[in-house]
Amino acid sequence: MLLGQALEDCPALIRLHETRSVRHSDHADRIHPHCSDLTGLVAVGQAADLERQALIDHRGAALDVLSRIEPTLPASPPEKLLGDGWQLMRIGGIPLKVHPSWFIVLVLFTMAFQQQVSKLPAAAGADWISWSMGLLTALLLFVSVLLHELGHSLVALREGVKVSSITLFLMGGVARVERECSTAMGSLRVAAAGPAVSLILGALLLFSVHAAEHVSPLLGNLVAQLGALNLVLALFNLLPGLPLDGGLILKSIVWQWTGSQRRGIQVATASGRFLSLLAVMIGFWIVLRGGGFAGLWLVLLGWFGMSASRSQTQTLALQQVLKRETVGPATSRRFRVVEADQSLRTLSKLRLGAVDSGDPCLQDWVLVCRGGRWIGFITDQPLKDLPVQQWDRQTIADHLQPLELLPSIKQTAPLWEAVLALEDTEQGRLLVLGPAGLPDGTLDRCDLGEAVLKGLSVKLPEAMLTAARRSNTYPFGMPLAQVVQSMQASGLLDDQSAETPSR
Repeated sequence: MLLGQALEDCPALIRLHETRSVRHSDHADRIHPHCSDLTGLVAVGQAADLERQALIDHRGAALDVLSRIEPTLPASPPEKLLGDGWQLMRIGGIPLKVHPSWFIVLVLFTMAFQQQVSKLPAAAGADWISWSMGLLTALLLFVSVLLHELGHSLVALREGVKVSSITLFLMGGVARVERECSTAMGSLRVAAAGPAVSLILGALLLFSVHAAEHVSPLLGNLVAQLGALNLVLALFNLLPGLPLDGGLILKSIVWQWTGSQRRGIQVATASGRFLSLLAVMIGFWIVLRGGGFAGLWLVLLGWFGMSASRSQTQTLALQQVLKRETVGPATSRRFRVVEADQSLRTLSKLRLGAVDSGDPCLQDWVLVCRGGRWIGFITDQPLKDLPVQQWDRQTIADHLQPLELLPSIKQTAPLWEAVLALEDTEQGRLLVLGPAGLPDGTLDRCDLGEAVLKGLSVKLPEAMLTAARRSNTYPFGMPLAQVVQSMQASGLLDDQSAETPSR
């Protein structure tokens, strides 16, 4: 692709910076027949008041954290530039879009080509000819870019990868795919298709220059320029560093050689970072030498490449945490416990206390034990089905349900498995089972998101975690489900080179 990359689906990661935090405490309330319910309810109410006060006290800290976090799409920095764009047409079922920034580069290229054409004898003294040829050359250049991207897209479709769109924007063009190929050779074919189209097109145009000059010197100049630009486009994209096609080719070769997709990404990212830094340095040198537009363009390309490398590095870090870390350290004890011989009135008081205190754990599971052993859980349904007069006569054991009905996961499971398991639940919560298969705690989206951020050396204020827990969402709306689904589709979860889960 021209000055861009085939977007790898995964959409958005959190760019991480230094943050502040206070540690949260887990809880599991146990109600005994001989304990004072009033004392427990007062304590819960006080805790809720402290939570509300903490939300106010940490508002400044939360804003500070948010100001230091920049949402990005893993391996897809063009997404920040592209937005939605305007759809012009469909080519083979693939939407062709134009981003507003494309018109900027269209004007710049038209001006540059106009100056070159105006020096030709055939256009001397006729500004309208030089401007028309300049605009035509710029438009045909982007047609070449479109053909380059179509090369990627058509091969991707043959590999079973859906192409969401092709977008022309400030840096050229980009084909957005829903996922990466699951094999190294498939990825190699997709990456090489674009430069191959540009090389063939450039060669055909250059071979046609002589015939075009016999028709018109202006036409010959146009064909020669387009032929040379297509060759430059192909050779530039073959530079071995992400996000260029050459970087994707390098990644695929290392992946095929080592059997590790992750290793391929690491090598190509490092190479891309070096080339981007080199481009920035050369660009500044050209600017200082009076190169003007060419130097600034090279600096912009280098910045774009460094942004892509940084995004890819963060993506790798996130994927590494999801594969390496296990559910155990992320577990919290957000459930209530009652004894089997207690009455339904106890359950009513428990729920009523949560309502009165504003406790965010109103919908926590209520597990049931007898003689120190777990025997099941109970829902609020008996309170809805039975009249109040019977609450004192019926016990918890009369309405017991087996623990197997609750969605669960083992302590030793990696975090990515928990992400997928959470997506299959209605309540967005899992019961965490210990080595003996007995309840050890619970895991919700906030717990999991906090564990991921902790693995990335980011800690958040308790008030922000409480807000996420109330809405049962990942902190900052992290799209962990999409990240894991992308890892699954591209075969990263089968990469044996990644770290094994830490126990």
